Amino acid sequence: MTELVVVVLIATLIVSMIVIVALEPGPSPSDLAIAYELAWDRLDFATIWALSGPSMRDGLTKREFVVKKKTVYAQGLHPTNLVSEARVDEVAVSGEVAVAITSLTLLQAADDSRSSIGQIHNEVRMARRMGRWEVASYLLHAPQA
Repeated sequence: MTELVVVVLIATLIVSMIVIVALEPGPSPSDLAIAYELAWDRLDFATIWALSGPSMRDGLTKREFVVKKKTVYAQGLHPTNLVSEARVDEVAVSGEVAVAITSLTLLQAADDSRSSIGQIHNEVRMARRMGRWEVASYLLHAPQA
């Protein structure tokens, strides 16, 4: 009898944990937009893949995506770690879609003083799939003088 009670208790705990994890909404659209921007600033392709929806992954597995992006960006033409501040200026959520306008404060790449050179604003479009927000498209905006 005691063994049955223990088994039922353990089963109840396992089911409860599964339900709690399944109901966890994950990051908000604003959090996702900031994480995506910072991952691009650091060329963290594994994180970019994880935050992206299928349409942004070029039909590639995570490993293929990371290898391809590293190959493309290996030439060093894209400076990294230039974002000193990332924030969301606006976010609009309508059902299963969201759009965030981000504002990135950039630093000079070759200057030891790391002074700010301006801001850029981008648009991160997201969709909620299976209860989780993913980046569906990303629009770069030209730097403002």
